[in-house]
Amino acid sequence: MEILEVKEKKVWEDFLSGCKEKTFLQSWNWGEFNKRMFERIWRLGVFVNDSLVSCALVVKVKAKRGTFLLLPHGPITISNLKAQRSKILKAILKKLKEITKEEKASSIKIAPVWERNEENHEIFKNLGFRKAPIHIHPELTWVLDITSSEKEILMQMRKTTRYLIRQGLKNKDLKIFQSQDLKDLEVFNKLYQETVKRHHFIPFSLDYLRNEFLSFLPDNQIVLFIGKYKNEVLASAVVVFWQGIAFYHHGASLLKHPKIPVSYLLQWEAIREAKRRDCYLYNFWGVVSTGEKSHPWAGLTLFKKGFGGREKKYVKTQDLPLSWRYWPTYFFEKLRKKKRGF
Repeated sequence: MEILEVKEKKVWEDFLSGCKEKTFLQSWNWGEFNKRMFERIWRLGVFVNDSLVSCALVVKVKAKRGTFLLLPHGPITISNLKAQRSKILKAILKKLKEITKEEKASSIKIAPVWERNEENHEIFKNLGFRKAPIHIHPELTWVLDITSSEKEILMQMRKTTRYLIRQGLKNKDLKIFQSQDLKDLEVFNKLYQETVKRHHFIPFSLDYLRNEFLSFLPDNQIVLFIGKYKNEVLASAVVVFWQGIAFYHHGASLLKHPKIPVSYLLQWEAIREAKRRDCYLYNFWGVVSTGEKSHPWAGLTLFKKGFGGREKKYVKTQDLPLSWRYWPTYFFEKLRKKKRGF
């Protein structure tokens, strides 16, 4: 088993195209995005007899309270080697520990897209990991199979959601537009800042959004959806299309005209665009458990689940402490999580 850096985009993307469980956070272009954000990255490949069997995008994150290595929704391993995940992860970990010494990082953070079960949890525990105080990327997502007809997809939705979509389609004053113009990100950002004030979360910067667009745009993998009522923008969303999956990555809306179902129609048009692009899955990104009714994202979760689909639970984000510098950050993040009500 050999760990090498993968230098060719085609090799990286071709390997991932053969893997079922994945998100765009391991894509080549997400690596390019992180480079645009001035983060150092490594694209590590695990080779057995010259064959690539697993890969991991690694990002060096320089936070205020310390530096760590992050594997966003990785590593990704071919399905017929799932039984060897522990061995593969151990090999990757050996390389990561070498990098942490060179980069003076205090810990390794892994946010895997592995099914949340006792077996997978034990793999991390046996390697010295502990549950991270907060997660950076979704650990619980909601996905919708969109391989059936539009009529069948609509019939699987919650009755209220289906009704509001149909009302939106009938409303001549309600229009959904698509854009790949960077200037329109300012339109999104205006709504986004209003959404931040309403839900009290830490926003991504306009520079972050621009760099994300610039990273995925050359391959036509990103679209900004804009919902207007009587020519006034009420909702917007950024959707990433990658390897047959559409990801609802960012969303924003105004509370003005609450009876106008612009957000519902916008999602429906995004799903329709995903079907036009031959996607088989629509990923609504992060949700919270049904029982967490007091969670700040409870309303958004109810909205997403109304479109039909199923829940996917991933192993909780894992930290491997490698220095005493990790612990002040750990306790600070635990406190911050409690204050934010998560």
